[in-house]
Amino acid sequence: MTEDDVFRALADASRRMLLDRLHRRDGQSLNELCAGLDMTRQAVTKHLAILQSANLVSVQRRGRERLHFINPVPINDIAERWIGKFQRGHLRALSALKKFLEEDDHE
Repeated sequence: MTEDDVFRALADASRRMLLDRLHRRDGQSLNELCAGLDMTRQAVTKHLAILQSANLVSVQRRGRERLHFINPVPINDIAERWIGKFQRGHLRALSALKKFLEEDDHE
């Protein structure tokens, strides 16, 4: 697994969405991850395989089920390398301001 593999895996919106779902509730089966999605089971399986090869998702067998778990370490490594170069305080302030302004637009 290389940093490029992680960037490639994160480049796809569907894979980021699957990671978001695992972040909200870790340890989901394929059926759970497929629920409510506008994707075929085969497409979800393909995306999960790419996330696994980038070490962003791990799988554990429990009986007949395979449960998927997020591995935040590769994302953290990228954040430390690329975002850590910048002053996080300034980035957090800008991010908070952006969110505030976006919320203000919707009210």
